[in-house]
Amino acid sequence: MLLTDSIHLIAGKRIALLTNQTGVDRAGRRDVDLLRSAGPGPAAPFVLVQIFSPEHGFRGVEDRPGLPDGSDSATGLPIYSLYTGSRPPNYAPLDRVDLLLIDLQDIGARYYTYPATAVLLMREAARRGKPVVVLDRPDPVGGELVQGNVRAAAAPLDSGGLDFLPVPMRHGMTLGELLRLANDVYGLHAQLTVVPAAGWHRAMFFDATGLPWIKPSPNMPSLESATHYPGTCLFEATNLSVGRGTDVAFQVIGAPWLDPDAVLRRLEGAAGAALQGVEVTVTSFTPHSPTDGKYDATALRGLRLRVTDRQRYDPTRLAVALLAAIRQMHPDSLRIRASRFDQLAGGAELREAIVAGEAPSEIWREWDARLTQFRETRVKYLLY
Repeated sequence: MLLTDSIHLIAGKRIALLTNQTGVDRAGRRDVDLLRSAGPGPAAPFVLVQIFSPEHGFRGVEDRPGLPDGSDSATGLPIYSLYTGSRPPNYAPLDRVDLLLIDLQDIGARYYTYPATAVLLMREAARRGKPVVVLDRPDPVGGELVQGNVRAAAAPLDSGGLDFLPVPMRHGMTLGELLRLANDVYGLHAQLTVVPAAGWHRAMFFDATGLPWIKPSPNMPSLESATHYPGTCLFEATNLSVGRGTDVAFQVIGAPWLDPDAVLRRLEGAAGAALQGVEVTVTSFTPHSPTDGKYDATALRGLRLRVTDRQRYDPTRLAVALLAAIRQMHPDSLRIRASRFDQLAGGAELREAIVAGEAPSEIWREWDARLTQFRETRVKYLLY
């Protein structure tokens, strides 16, 4: 859409591009190559000068912090890593360009770091007076359903890159819409333009777009995983595996000590409403070289989640119900890393409710007021 409909936005500019392996067109051609081939044309000359990369690197295969800078082997362009661990990112290359392009595939859940990375880079561009153009992409899990708890207030931008915006676990917004929201919430005053994704509407899941699924990160193998992720990501802060090191990451949870039959019985008896639109069955799986270090080469007993009705399924409710059931059945085995869990959950409130034995239905009910307010707030930022 940029090159066919909105090329005037980049005409005559030296460009920096924040992207990764998801930055491709319908035919699988890289945005880097398309910009390089189109740039020298006489109608609208521009030049791609540099690349920035988010978590997991430019090629999307790394699952560790502290990624170094590099270069694109095909073009020789420098790649500046923004996922640097304890080392602050190098934003100085922005001084050598006229405009920042952002082209990333988000996943539709609050925990994903790509929006945070984009907002931080957008802040630096705004400080330098550089316009920002977002090449928007669909929300893979649709743009209608809004689910989970809502962070009460925005976190400081430099607080760690997770759960920073006052949005729900499943926010139902595209990256371009989120950046429009963030521009206001943080008062960045960025000169921001979003090039919409043609043909997408809010009810569409990714498999309705006709676009190829390219793993946005190493452990996001499919749309099925992405649909469960707004809920099962919470288990990253526990001593249960979420299936990293398998081809069903975020579709399963398990541990050597878990009694899945007992947990499932508890779940069905105490929180049947959480099972709407999803099938939960007993399974087993074995992680191999999982990047979270949990139970490598160990056969695990667990539960498998399968979506049966996307419109009725709420992965955030199911995750809370599962955590409550597991705590009831395994009070001495379940471990929750408080700081990590609270970061994901936007505060201590959810963890404290689960530890206190509060009923899942009561926890969900406490989310309602903020969810209603968020639905009203987000309207002004929606593009579709």
